[in-house]
Amino acid sequence: MAEFMKAVLALADGQCYAGSSFGAHGEAIGEVVFNTSMTGYQEILTDPSYEGQMVAMTYPEIGNVGVNLEDVESRKPYVRGFIVKEYSSLPSNWRATHPLHAYMKEHGLVGIEGIDTRSLVRHLRDHGSQEGIISTLADDPIQLAAKAKASPGLIGRDLVKEVTCREPYEWNEGMWQLGKGYRRRERAEGRGRKTLKAPGFDSPRFFVVAYDYGIKFNILRNLAESGCRVKVVPAWTPAEEVLAWNPDGIFLSNGPGDPDAVAYAKEIVQELIGKKPIFGICLGHQILGLALGGRTYKLKFGHHGGNQPVMDLTTRKVEITTQNHGFAVEADSLKGAAEVTHLNLNDHTVEGLVHRELPIFSVQYHPESSPGPHDASYLFRRFVEMMERERK
Repeated sequence: MAEFMKAVLALADGQCYAGSSFGAHGEAIGEVVFNTSMTGYQEILTDPSYEGQMVAMTYPEIGNVGVNLEDVESRKPYVRGFIVKEYSSLPSNWRATHPLHAYMKEHGLVGIEGIDTRSLVRHLRDHGSQEGIISTLADDPIQLAAKAKASPGLIGRDLVKEVTCREPYEWNEGMWQLGKGYRRRERAEGRGRKTLKAPGFDSPRFFVVAYDYGIKFNILRNLAESGCRVKVVPAWTPAEEVLAWNPDGIFLSNGPGDPDAVAYAKEIVQELIGKKPIFGICLGHQILGLALGGRTYKLKFGHHGGNQPVMDLTTRKVEITTQNHGFAVEADSLKGAAEVTHLNLNDHTVEGLVHRELPIFSVQYHPESSPGPHDASYLFRRFVEMMERERK
């Protein structure tokens, strides 16, 4: 059973909420944002794009399906703190291996439950996302708010260096199947050299280098299922090193924080433009926008959740998408280098770009879902088709 004790959430502007703790005890500081997904809390907790942030779930009951060893999107949780209305400590799901609070305690993740999350979300919506602190060690709201206010925030901080891989590696895992788990490509010897055999899904036809700014596993699985052999590299890998491998395409991943703070990534992408087809998602989309001469800006409270409506302007179709970002590309700043292909129907922010001449495109949202709808999975096929055209 979970061990509950008093906990306090204080925001930098002095707003304070008292509740009970679950997970690890102690203090957690980060930018407080809200996520509107009804399911998928384990995937949310392990999304590296949340580095430096604490997540409040708008869905009222969290924990009822427990945690398992398969539904993770990275090697560990990156959310700094977790905020829910009601925590269920006794999961009921055939895939659950242990309850959420045990998983959080194991990874040092502090949580608070029993607060009015509707009030919190309305406050963040009206006043904007801001730094906050969850504490089981102190309950003085003035002192806690001062501590939250002193936190550095996201602007100007390079959080990519905290989540990127340290060495390149090959990815050989496909999508999950009921009763079988994740499909895997096996390495086998063939005619004196190592080749890739792909039992259960197609052998890879394209070689893609993926820059890891905080990449989610399900992005890599979708690339693999689309017929790509994927090599993942650290965010600072030089362009000349990647081009020396002669990949068919370059992928720019999701990731946390302020794209302007990752200047080295922008400079690397500028060297790759015009050399190979490029596909970017989320932070990769923003970095691509900067590399094309554009600007980015911070949103008031960001887009976090699995129900964001986006129109694909090339087809006029509307997709319900998964999103997790606090910054956006300023459309007018691109000065004709790229055109907007996708638009958020809630606030008309830029959700997709395509270069006017080169095989380059990007989206702000997450076509790989996990969690969320699969409406936008066609974008991985679009990337493959682009690489196919460039081969001819």
